[in-house]
Amino acid sequence: MLHKLHRAGACVLGAFLTLHLFNHLLAIGSVEAHIHFMETFRAVYRNRVVEIILLLCVASQVASGLTFVRRRWRDRHQGLDLLQLGSGLYLAFFLLAHVGAVLAGRMKFGLDTNVYYAAAGMHVLPYRYFFMPYYFFAVLAITVHLARALRWLAHDRLGTGAMRIATTLLMVSGFAAATLIVAALSGALYEVTVPAKYLATFVLGG
Repeated sequence: MLHKLHRAGACVLGAFLTLHLFNHLLAIGSVEAHIHFMETFRAVYRNRVVEIILLLCVASQVASGLTFVRRRWRDRHQGLDLLQLGSGLYLAFFLLAHVGAVLAGRMKFGLDTNVYYAAAGMHVLPYRYFFMPYYFFAVLAITVHLARALRWLAHDRLGTGAMRIATTLLMVSGFAAATLIVAALSGALYEVTVPAKYLATFVLGG
């Protein structure tokens, strides 16, 4: 039953995260492209019912995922299996921290939690040394976790060789996407001017 709940939640949350990552990848081109897509996308996920479903999926994924880690940690000795568990642990941490930060931004600071809210921490010292790896490993963990899940779900259909190629490509793509997204948000690809009200949250929240 717990496996079915985890997979159902993963399908819903996975669909959202795929679009969310695509939205962030648009920032490689420009902040304007990112915000334009985000405003369209928000019409769906900011719907009260959809938002509640997504929050419930986050809670169920974290709870069921941590249960699996507790049950299986001692049985996983191979590097790839440990990679699955490690990526799952990081995702649990990131989902709780990120969702909490977004809700705080909206309710406590009254901010539009757009790309500037995500990028602000990368433009304030010493916070950038936390936020750059924080987002990088989040994107990487998502793709690694999906790659390992794909291996279990589609191994019989694709075969060992094809499965190995598919999972490797997915993880390499995740590494590349994580690098480019962090580079864009941090201003390494082009100048990003974060409004003062977003930078101020690091003083107000400190």
